[in-house]
Amino acid sequence: MDFRSSEQALGPRSEDVLPTTATAAVKVVIVGGFGVGKTTLVGSVSEIRPLTTEETMTQAGVGVDDTQGVERKTSTTVAMDFGRISINEELVLYLFGTPGQERFWFLWRGLFEGALGAVVLVDTRRLEVSFDVIGRLEERGVPFVVAINSFPDAPDYPLEELRAALDLPEAVPIVLCDARERASSRDVLMALMRYLQFLAQAQAAS
Repeated sequence: MDFRSSEQALGPRSEDVLPTTATAAVKVVIVGGFGVGKTTLVGSVSEIRPLTTEETMTQAGVGVDDTQGVERKTSTTVAMDFGRISINEELVLYLFGTPGQERFWFLWRGLFEGALGAVVLVDTRRLEVSFDVIGRLEERGVPFVVAINSFPDAPDYPLEELRAALDLPEAVPIVLCDARERASSRDVLMALMRYLQFLAQAQAAS
């Protein structure tokens, strides 16, 4: 057996190695209700093979998980999703996707430790599943942007109507996205970075 080649095969892939130019890393959490596209967003934008903890949904979740509007969903995140994206040569974002079902929300405490900000992914077919998520972020004082994920059969509302329905302050950005598309998901993360920069500048000026 060629042990050298075996060791090379077990080593990290070149695309998984952190760029040597990276000088800053930011933890970002992707949150949202059940089935809004969190795993899809992390997977589409990550430059490394994403880590997922999706498991097949079983009878154990019947009557516990609210699957209204996503009845055809067959798997669910039970711990977290993880990915990484380099915004530029120096700044790297580590992405942590949270489970959407309320029974797994006890995991949020650990996932939010050290997070600089969050993306709230929203499905306009089921706005109500976003209320508690946004409330928890506001309670923790975590800055966030809201990303409206595009689903083929989702109703299209003006952004200001969505802002009112979600009871969002005027300063919180709302952006449209397609979580399946890398460029669109990256734009969401850039919107969060710009918002965090705006908050930092406002705090420095006060």
